Order: sequence, then structure tokens, then C-alpha cells
Amino acid sequence: MSSHREAPEISKDPVADSSDLYAFVSPDDPDTVTIIANYVPMQLPASGPNFFEFGDDVLYEIHIDANGDARPDVTYQFRFRTELRNDKTFLYNTGQIKSLDDANWNRRQFFSVTKVDAHGKSTVLHSKLPCPPCNVGKISIPNYEKLAADAVAKLKTGEKVFAGQRADAFFVDLGSIFDLGTLRPFQDKHLVGQSLFNYAGKAVNAVDKLNVHSIAIQVPLHMVRRDGKKKVKASDPGAVIGVWTSASRRQVQVRQGDKKNADVEVGPQVQVSRLGNPLVNEVVIPMAQKDLFNSLEPKEDKRFAGFVEQPELAGLLPVLYPGLFNNLDKLNKAKTPRADLVAILLTGIPDGLIKGFQNATGDVKADMLRLNTAIPPVKEPKKFGILDGDLAGFPNGRRIEDDVVSISIKAVAGVTFALVDEKFKPDAAAGLVEQGLSIKNSSAGLLKKFPFLGTPFDGFNNP
Repeated sequence: MSSHREAPEISKDPVADSSDLYAFVSPDDPDTVTIIANYVPMQLPASGPNFFEFGDDVLYEIHIDANGDARPDVTYQFRFRTELRNDKTFLYNTGQIKSLDDANWNRRQFFSVTKVDAHGKSTVLHSKLPCPPCNVGKISIPNYEKLAADAVAKLKTGEKVFAGQRADAFFVDLGSIFDLGTLRPFQDKHLVGQSLFNYAGKAVNAVDKLNVHSIAIQVPLHMVRRDGKKKVKASDPGAVIGVWTSASRRQVQVRQGDKKNADVEVGPQVQVSRLGNPLVNEVVIPMAQKDLFNSLEPKEDKRFAGFVEQPELAGLLPVLYPGLFNNLDKLNKAKTPRADLVAILLTGIPDGLIKGFQNATGDVKADMLRLNTAIPPVKEPKKFGILDGDLAGFPNGRRIEDDVVSISIKAVAGVTFALVDEKFKPDAAAGLVEQGLSIKNSSAGLLKKFPFLGTPFDGFNNP
């Protein structure tokens, strides 16, 4: 998956686990950028009496780098606080919830938004905004999207924010990928699986009808661009921003063990999760270093560059599919550093490789979503993004519609190496790699306006 269970320790701490990160020029307001950070992955819609929520003891952050040094120039911090109205009931709601302050809603969550500049100066933009409830069911919440819409707040400083449960719109054939790297279009060619299949298979979306908790913010472009420019050309380095999200906990927690005294949290914030590009920690970083990767800032990523230059998956494909990836096999055996993957994941794509496009941030190798904010959104997004000529798609930032799994496997298989070496001919199989999934055939419908992610699946109808 993008980052739903990417490292051993964070997989045990879902409220701090960043599962997906999106960054795109807003189709509902092209003078803004929308950034969505998802947490608390793999939520079954049917829950109770304890429903899903953000962690009151977690510091959630969205970081934006405007000058390519892999250090945040703007950080938005989100802190949550849960309030219980009635300590005499086990119920989440004691009747229908028709508004964000409905007396029937027993366990509510609120959040604050703080902006931190490049010099560390903090400004509280709002101290108490409501989250919508989880989508219990239509009997409990007759009009869920009204509550969600009411939870979208416009801050005095110009940003829009939202935090709450949404439908998980990520799509991935998880069951096949981690079953010894099975690619269903070629499952009958698999080294081990060919004795089991004599046909190509259809993809299965492993996260269909599951929910997440999303932190979404929409920011005017001039507030995140270098030098605060309102208008820039796509060729201007100042048009490109780097984005990542992180979650941190206090260094020490002392459990009191009784009802009278609350647990005590002390010490500095320690980062336990982070996410830039999809799938980097998932399938590029070795198991033994995944938790270390989560603890570090992107400016430290040069230590992981070797895993990008010689990705393990690229070596596995010719072995698992004999005869399908011969050109990739030759590239691997020559130990040629994958400059294409370094550009896509660590430095951005320089001007001159793709006509009319660049999202390079310089020489600092760092895992960030890189978005050229001067490239406008398109009316009909193509799910393979830049690989299909759609310059507004991944790896130019990341839209919800982008099939980042297929794009990433295609790139690792060699499709993008031809950009840096015109003599290289990608294997035919590399161009045919596809999950066969998209947002159009996922159950998670999208909204046409902020916060874009669709209505969370309710527990009554999706047990």
C-alpha cells in the first residue's frame, strides 16, 4: 500500500500512521494548493462503541519546502482534543446527530491549527475547530455530508481546513503484490504461479470500502511559493514546492494507572511517522531501516539514496517473470544507477527530459512530493499521470485519481529510464504493468470541491 502498514513499529500505532499524502493544484480554486494527509488507516466502517479518531497525544504536521533545501519553510501543525459529554453512558451518540454541536453526540473531537514559519515562529490560526463524527449509519446521522461540509472552516488568514473521517480513495491490489510479487496481468508467467494459472487475472482493491481520517488544507499558492509570487511560469524553479507530512509523540509517557490522575507526557516531540512520495518506505527501504526512515527528516535521505539507485524490486522482476524483463535484467547486471528514479523520488525531474515540464528542487536528495504549482489542473485526469502525458499528475505532486502503484511499478520496471538514456529500450512488459484499478471503479466517490475525498462508508450498510 502507499504507506498503510509500511514499517514494523508504526503499524502498531495507527493513530500516528500516515497512510497517504496528496498535493495538487485545486481544481475548485486553481489559485490554491490542496494538501491532504491521511492517518488511522484500514478503518472498518462498522465499529462501536469506540469509533475511530485522531490521537490527542499526537502532533500532526504538514510541511512545505519552497526553496529545495528539504527543510520546511511553512509548517501547519494540527493538535486534537476529545471531549466527553456524558460519562454515564457507553454510547457514542444517544440519538440522531443533526449538527456539529448536537447534544446527542457524546464523544466529540476538536482541533487547533498552528502555522510555523522557516524561522520557527508559531502563530495559532485557530484554537478550536470541530471534526465531524464518524459515519455511524443513516439512522444515527441522516445527513452526513451536511455535517462534513459544516466542518470545513475558512481561516482569517486565507486557508481552508478540514479534519475528520473520509472514504479511503487509495486503490491497490495488495493481495497480489505481496504474494511473491504477483502482477495479475502476468500471473500465468510467474516463476512460481505459472503452474497455478493459465490466464491473466483481474485486480482486487484491498482497501475498498474502508475509511481513513484526513487532515486537509487548501492554501493560496503565493503563501507557499518561493518569494511569495502570485504568478510564475512552469519553467521557473520558484514554481516548485516540496511537501511531506509527519506525526510525532512526546519522548516520555508516564502511565498513572488510576482514574484520579491522568497520564503524563513530557520531553520533546519525537517523530514516529512521515510520508512524502507513495511507496518509498513500503517497497524501497529495507525492513531493518523502515523505522529509522520514519524517524528522520527528508534532509537526511541521502543515506537511503542507494536503495533508490538499485531498488530491490527491479532485481526481482526478471527473476519472478523469466523472459519478460530481459532489458531490465541487463540494466541490473550492469549495476547502472537508476538516475530516473532518483529524479522522480529524491531531486525532482529537471527541465529538458519531458517537454514543458520540470519539478526539480535542486541537488538535495529528499523524499518529498514535488509539485509544480504553475501547471493547472485538467478536467479529465489520466490515471497514469505524466507517463500518459498528463503533466498535472504523479509524480508532479499527487492527485487522488493517480494510480501511483502502477506508475511506480512501471518506472521501476524501466519505462522511465529511457528519459535519461535514449539508448535504453524498456521491455514491452514494463509498459503493460497495470493494476486495472482506478478511482472510477472504486467504491469511494470523490467530491468536486474541498476536501475532495468522499463520504466515509457507514457501518450500517457496509458491515
